[in-house]
Amino acid sequence: MSAVIVAIDGPSGTGKSSTSKAVAEAMGLSYLDTGAQYRAITWWMLSNGVPADDAEAVAAAAAKPVIDSGTDPAAPTIAVDGTDASGPIRSKEVTAAVSSVSAVPEVRSRITALQRAIAAEAPGGIVVEGRDIGTTVLPDADLKIFLTASPEARASRRSGELKGKDATDLSATREALIKRDAADSGRKTSPLKKADDAVEVDTTELTLEQVVECVVTLVEQAAAAKGGGTVGAEAAEAADEKAGQISK
Repeated sequence: MSAVIVAIDGPSGTGKSSTSKAVAEAMGLSYLDTGAQYRAITWWMLSNGVPADDAEAVAAAAAKPVIDSGTDPAAPTIAVDGTDASGPIRSKEVTAAVSSVSAVPEVRSRITALQRAIAAEAPGGIVVEGRDIGTTVLPDADLKIFLTASPEARASRRSGELKGKDATDLSATREALIKRDAADSGRKTSPLKKADDAVEVDTTELTLEQVVECVVTLVEQAAAAKGGGTVGAEAAEAADEKAGQISK
């Protein structure tokens, strides 16, 4: 299979991380969770007394932390200044502050450069997931996918993920997701949106296994068409048909 760069975007709760890791593992590709990088720099800001809502202070400190991302889909890692940050970056405090920090242009410029370097150096290809991968970070990716799902489905999934940690009720989770969507879609720098040439996959009625099956098919098509550009209209139509078949 030809080496391919796959960009998977979409809002929280659509299954981006689970899908991306499973597809990368199934296809023998590297994997990068770009959201973890923004969480990592947010955690560093909070840990070092930099107010998340002070854009000037965040911008001034953006180049200071050293962020290392492991790209093994079976065991992805994230470290800041040599310290494992995989646990701390998932805290409620970081979740509440990450949209503010990630909206600062200097932060996005720093992290985008890091993401591009990792993708360029990945042997055999990579699956990169986030919110602006197909539009800003890797606009020339071989395959761009935009995952969507209803707010209700996304809230249900996220609430399930939080059980036993900082569990919250379904309505509160739904409101938090909608608020995050508005912040990510409304920011001036690299807003969350579907790339014009991305294939949209609605995961509302699909199981994770079905979504992975659909995306793997698209990756195989992209690999076969390598050298002929990104996946075109015919592949997008095939994916829509596939998703429709497996959701019935």
